[in-house]
Amino acid sequence: MAKYSTGSSSGGGDGDSCELCGRETGDLRRAKVAGATLLVCSNCRPHDDSADSSSGGGSGGSDRGDDSPSRSQELARKQAKMYDAGTGDASHWEQHGTDYEDDQLPYLVSGYGARAEQARQDAGLTIEELSEETGLAEDDILAVEQGRAARANVGGSVIRALEEHLDAALVDE
Repeated sequence: MAKYSTGSSSGGGDGDSCELCGRETGDLRRAKVAGATLLVCSNCRPHDDSADSSSGGGSGGSDRGDDSPSRSQELARKQAKMYDAGTGDASHWEQHGTDYEDDQLPYLVSGYGARAEQARQDAGLTIEELSEETGLAEDDILAVEQGRAARANVGGSVIRALEEHLDAALVDE
């Protein structure tokens, strides 16, 4: 069965895997996701755009102008619930906030990962030893050396500490 369908397949069997995430289960229900009708599992049901539209009483039509704000709010609520590990509890964000502004990743030079790795090797250090000397997490050091600092959410303080300790230029000033 196709990963995404429009609900118009002529085959009789609907399969036993979620068309959104691919999870195999016998508990599949139809859901409208981004305009497509899909068979989804219980984990993907929060993505159902039509779940609350039937309780809306109004004109019954699909006028985009009248229900856009409430639909947008509902979709945002569903997405926030999913990002809060399905609990709907956002108190950790309210209490701790985010640290994006506090430890921003600076602009890095091209090939910063290879530079960091070469500087570490020139210093005769393993990743474990460098971690002990600097107090940085081994995973963060490895992410920098592999050139995936941004994807691994490595902060600017890690880059600065490596630059200073290894005497290597990693930041593009």
